Amino acid sequence: MRPIRPTDTARRGRRVRRTRSTALAATAITAVLALTATACGPEEDNGGGSPSASTDQGSDGKVAIPDDLKNRLKEHGIDPDKWRDGEWKNWDKDKWLREARDFVNPVIEGLWDPDRMREADKPPENPVDNDISGDEGVTDPTPAPVRAAGVATPYHDNAPESGKLLFDGPQGSMVCSATVVKDPANPGRSNMVWTAGHCVHAGKKGGWYRNIAFVPSYNNDGLSQAELEAAPREKIAPYGVWWGRWAQTSQQWIEQGASVGGQGAPYDFAVLHVTPEKGAGGKSLEETVGSALPVDFDAPAVPEIDGMTATGYPAAPPYDGQKLLRCEDEPGRLALREGQPTMYRIGCTMTGGSSGGGWVATGRDGKPALVSNTSIGPVTAGWLAGPRLGEEAEGVYRAVSEKYAGR
Repeated sequence: MRPIRPTDTARRGRRVRRTRSTALAATAITAVLALTATACGPEEDNGGGSPSASTDQGSDGKVAIPDDLKNRLKEHGIDPDKWRDGEWKNWDKDKWLREARDFVNPVIEGLWDPDRMREADKPPENPVDNDISGDEGVTDPTPAPVRAAGVATPYHDNAPESGKLLFDGPQGSMVCSATVVKDPANPGRSNMVWTAGHCVHAGKKGGWYRNIAFVPSYNNDGLSQAELEAAPREKIAPYGVWWGRWAQTSQQWIEQGASVGGQGAPYDFAVLHVTPEKGAGGKSLEETVGSALPVDFDAPAVPEIDGMTATGYPAAPPYDGQKLLRCEDEPGRLALREGQPTMYRIGCTMTGGSSGGGWVATGRDGKPALVSNTSIGPVTAGWLAGPRLGEEAEGVYRAVSEKYAGR
């Protein structure tokens, strides 16, 4: 069993990116990689392990790194100036920033250009067995595969809350899926996005990913790979690129999460607070896309749910990461370890890249709500499982909301 992992772009032998490689190579240490907007650094802990504060620009026009963050970077063996000026290009996998207080994700305008967004679609090598004989607790029979169906275009008309999550890991540029959710502290003006924990943090053997950005309604018209190669950025990202200003996942995922075996999967969820790469005319993400889903932390038990719909951008074969797909199925139960929450499970053929995509069900009030997110599935891609959201998930959600209350 594996997490439906983020996917990378270590494309050996692929053509050199025409537009991006020359532009970024020439300016890697200067303007393009200068941190051009507010970066989130440490502040007081607000009860959910989610501290942050804004940094200011120094006299050289680059982000001035707070002294406490400088000290923590040095603790990890990272030169603060090199980190600020683009050390992400030569990321040492042993130099993760992993604690909740370490999250930092400055906006780098233009980093996610059309080529880089399009090519973030190759899964890492991560083969695991399909056997789940070690499960304990209540597990229903393995569901029959449900073939993923394409969401009708334009995607915004049919799944306006859905989008693609882009980020960098030690192996290269990677992708997940994510969903715009409501913010109780800012009704109608949410900048909150829901995804999987393993889409923002590598778990017990790693730390926070870098350059995390959300693209709502990615490839809104469902263009093919060939068509996308000539498409302008506004076709690929019609509602802009929104950078993770802050991210928070469960402490259980940070301590237990792993790329194989389903470790930490019942707590594999995360919430982002995002900010637009370029001005959005004062509009929030929710106002920009016109919708946000409520989150149900007391979703009905499996016997009470007629069906769930999982949505995402699967990127591992036979999919290419460019199309928004969904599966609908009656859920079952999957218990991985004794003493941990039981997960939801549905039949679905979506693959890597669909991680973090929202699962929607009709709540007790008769309205659709997000009740889970894609977390794990077998190598053969016949089913998906996601955490049943409860007290821990609500704590993460409310901590992020309260952090930016009124802002």
